[in-house]
Amino acid sequence: MSPRHNRLGRSAVRVSELAFGAAAIGNLFTEVSDAQAEAAVAAAWEAGVRYFDTAPHYGLGLSERRLGAALRGRPRHEFTVSTKVGRVLDPAPGAQGDDLAHGFAVPVTHRRRWDFSARGVRRSIEESLNRLDLGWIDIAYLHDPDNHADQALDEAYPELERLRAEGILGAIGVGMNQAELLTRFIRETDIDAVLLAGRYSLLDQRGLTELLPLAAERGVAVVVGGVFNSGLLADPKPGATFDYATAPDELLNRALRLKAVCERHGVPLRAAALRFPLGHPAVVGVLVGARSAAEVRDAAAMLNHRMPDALWGELKERGLLPADVPTPREEG
Repeated sequence: MSPRHNRLGRSAVRVSELAFGAAAIGNLFTEVSDAQAEAAVAAAWEAGVRYFDTAPHYGLGLSERRLGAALRGRPRHEFTVSTKVGRVLDPAPGAQGDDLAHGFAVPVTHRRRWDFSARGVRRSIEESLNRLDLGWIDIAYLHDPDNHADQALDEAYPELERLRAEGILGAIGVGMNQAELLTRFIRETDIDAVLLAGRYSLLDQRGLTELLPLAAERGVAVVVGGVFNSGLLADPKPGATFDYATAPDELLNRALRLKAVCERHGVPLRAAALRFPLGHPAVVGVLVGARSAAEVRDAAAMLNHRMPDALWGELKERGLLPADVPTPREEG
């Protein structure tokens, strides 16, 4: 069964409920071959995924180049691509070594530089269009403006509005792993979407306090990333990571309790973690990073897994989810 498609806020852009996160095909942590990257995107397409997310940051442009190459020849109006602004890539001739200090197994061909100026945003979009080999970008997210909030609001966001008016962009969003500043953007701008990473999961519902209700009220779409909290909800065991650090015992025990309840209902924990965010009316999709065709097929299968209402009921009864949190309804 292919993922459903939802409208992105007030824009004309549509996204599939399952989105392909392309950081991994930018050699996140370890190398991926061109053939593996192409096969992962092809598997996503075969599974009905039509929303693909990337950024210049991912592999110093490698993710964008590989994603553009893999989508080349597919009908342009049938897929949605998002990329991000806020870091520009300056050439670094003669630089030695790799980029693993920033998480990517690629040669240091460029240096990242934070730039939320109007000029920097326009340059970033133009360079992304070239790397992706596309005529327009469906969604542009302001990428991690945590320490640049004022410039992002005063300079970057208005420039994205101008680019949208020119037809270069279809929609504007902000992507972060915190809910508080995203909430400010919803209040103070007319963004179409937010990409919330790691803050609306089975283990962390901080996005529910203020961000998600306000997004629903304002008609702003929410795409949820980090549904596995960097690994703990994919496979809870000693040494598993939460927010890219070793999970503390308290969180590991909670994840193991979540897993036990899921298994009593015949549901893999990964499936519940993927489906949970879609229970909120503001959430239009979940973003899953994948570096191989097998990982893509697994994510698609997990999203399609039958999810009985009784599962969510027991999680609430046992205090593993808040009693008032919205949960998906069983279908069929």
